[in-house]
Amino acid sequence: MNLKIKEGRNPKNGKPVTIISEIKHNPQVIEKMASELKSKCGTGGYIDGKKIVLNGSQIDKVTSILEKDGFTVTRL
Repeated sequence: MNLKIKEGRNPKNGKPVTIISEIKHNPQVIEKMASELKSKCGTGGYIDGKKIVLNGSQIDKVTSILEKDGFTVTRL
């Protein structure tokens, strides 16, 4: 599965966030994936529809974690 990762800004406070998009799983799998990413990166985050948003600039960590899990990652 091909996932896209980009860095953005939180609209509420302007701090950097990492956005993982184009997840084609059901909500339960997305929740589990988000929980694992948050614990492995040591950061907070939330799910926004079919996107996972992690607090902070975590692109390198998230890319390596997802590639180890067998996903193809595209940075935007």
